[in-house]
Amino acid sequence: MASQPAFRREDPDARRASLIAACARVLAREGAAGASVRAIAAEAGVSPGLIGHYFGGVDALVAASYAAADARVTAALDAAVAAAGPEPRARLDAYVSASLLPPIADSELLSTWIAFWSLVRARPDIAAQHDEQYGRFRQRLEALLSDNGVPPAVLRSTAIAVTALVDGLWLELCLSPETFEAGEAAAIARDGLDALISTGR
Repeated sequence: MASQPAFRREDPDARRASLIAACARVLAREGAAGASVRAIAAEAGVSPGLIGHYFGGVDALVAASYAAADARVTAALDAAVAAAGPEPRARLDAYVSASLLPPIADSELLSTWIAFWSLVRARPDIAAQHDEQYGRFRQRLEALLSDNGVPPAVLRSTAIAVTALVDGLWLELCLSPETFEAGEAAAIARDGLDALISTGR
């Protein structure tokens, strides 16, 4: 008689990742108010008890999903900058342009971010996470701007201005992709960079 294959539990890291992905989908579809243990468990196809087992509760799972979304964006930006080569302006342009392309310019990701943003005022832990993530993005942008000759005295304000420019274009691309294309948005962003960098100098 042939032996039966041994039962194998799913790898804990894979299970955690699947729960995080399910949480992000529920947040995108239902918003923060709809991200219950039951809804996320149903989305993931698991028992509700597994959320408590792996995360201790839905609040920690939402925070982990926020961190995962941040990591997704960071990885895309890092890859774009690395592929741009050593020239400082090419690296800065790649950072900005990547923000306006998939997987960052994505309507589902926007919906997930909106759910996270709605929690910033309600949950101090999410507010702290938001501030930390925003700080890291700004520091990376400041480094790229510094490489392009923006002096230290105006690095912070220039990075904030560039972030606001890119975020506005990103938001419109995600909300109304028929309004303009990613290439057009990137060209607008580069023109804005020219103006901000020349002013900073």
